[in-house]
Amino acid sequence: MTEPIRFPTKIAVLLRDDLASWQRLNVTAFLISGIANAVPELLGEEYRDADGTRYLPMFGQPVLVFAGDRAALVGAHSRALTRGLRLSIFTAELFATGNDRDNRAAVQAVGRDKLDLVGLALHAPRNVVDKVVKGTTMHP
Repeated sequence: MTEPIRFPTKIAVLLRDDLASWQRLNVTAFLISGIANAVPELLGEEYRDADGTRYLPMFGQPVLVFAGDRAALVGAHSRALTRGLRLSIFTAELFATGNDRDNRAAVQAVGRDKLDLVGLALHAPRNVVDKVVKGTTMHP
C-alpha cells in the first residue's frame, strides 16, 4: 500500500447546513466548476479504461466538503476575501434562476455584505483553507 499524498493546497466547498440534499449536490457541482475554471492545473490527466475508452480528467487531489450555518458562511466569506482569495459563491437566489446570465444578475443585484450565501468554494494553501473554514465541520 502506498503512503497517502499530502497536497500543499486544499480544494474546499463550504455548504450551508440547512440545504436539502438535492440543493447540496447542485450547489457543490456549480461551485467546483468555478475552481476547475480558475485553476485548470488542478486537473489531472484524462482517464482511460482497459478498452481504451477516454474519459474527462478530474481534479488530481481531493475536494473536501464542509458544512456550517449562515454565520459560518458569512465568516468564511469575509476571511477569504480579507486574504485576497478568489471564490466561487452560490446564493439562495440562484435556486430561482435558470441560466448563467440570470445567475450573474442575481448576484450583482446584492451588495457583498448582504449576499444570502448557501455555498462557497476555494483553493488555497492548506493552512489558509483551514483558517477560512474554521468553525465548520466536515460534511456528513
